[in-house]
Amino acid sequence: MDIFIFVISMAALIYGADFIIEQSEKIALHYNISSFVIGATLIALGTSLPEMAVSMSASMKGSADIAVANVIGSTIFNISLVLGVVFLIAKKVNPTRDLFAKDSAWSLFPILAFILMGIDGKINFVDGILFLILMAGYLMFLISSDSIEELDEEILKEKFEWGKTSGLLIIGFIFVVAGADFAIDSASNIAREFGISEWIIGLFLIAFGTSLPELTISIKSALNNNTDLAIGNIIGSNVANFTMVLGVSSLINPLNVDFNANFFDITAAFIASLMLVFITANKLYNKSAGIALMVILALVVQNSLA
Repeated sequence: MDIFIFVISMAALIYGADFIIEQSEKIALHYNISSFVIGATLIALGTSLPEMAVSMSASMKGSADIAVANVIGSTIFNISLVLGVVFLIAKKVNPTRDLFAKDSAWSLFPILAFILMGIDGKINFVDGILFLILMAGYLMFLISSDSIEELDEEILKEKFEWGKTSGLLIIGFIFVVAGADFAIDSASNIAREFGISEWIIGLFLIAFGTSLPELTISIKSALNNNTDLAIGNIIGSNVANFTMVLGVSSLINPLNVDFNANFFDITAAFIASLMLVFITANKLYNKSAGIALMVILALVVQNSLA
């Protein structure tokens, strides 16, 4: 029964996030905001809502391992799986924005801050505030570095209605919050029933489920040759996962971080982030890079099953 509830809960999370993503994109395009910034802000925050809802719920229920593992796992999945799939399926990846010069550092800043904060074994209230300040800095950077693009003609033809958009946003938030609450309860029960640690449940089951919105959006963007939005979504989601998700969760309750027990997974998240910097620095937007990223995911899976 718990497995059934978990699947339904994750479906509600993803379905609700999809509502929020779609309506957020309409709002952004209505105000003539560029594709990369849409991907890195509104859509990235929208696709991070499942992670935020899950980690906040886990924090309130005292399941710190799930809250932290969810963020670490989502970072690994976002880069190795989502970005890897984008490189493998896109006909051509040629971002118009200089991702190395402008954005790659932001894939490292949050995880470096996380490592420093977690050395003492806890991410506390003050750390949470600092994470939120870091997120504010990222948003300020994006706004100042944005270059406005021409709006799509189809968007110009589409009638924008605040009433409809607001209603769908509210429905989306309800699905996300309710889904997260049930997902945590059922996931914890599954972990106890099968003798699996909450860290592994958070790292794989929940992290993979909450990364599905990023995967869906990025695949759609890659197939439409809008790789700026796809890559912006991944970088922005990873920033939001550490700064917003862990930041808000640690304001509710301090989060325990066990570097000794989870050294491999945390290191894997850092190396994946570092690989993203190397890929953007050398403009390795090709299938070979996609395969290299998939290898990281395979190593994480192998380590967890060992």
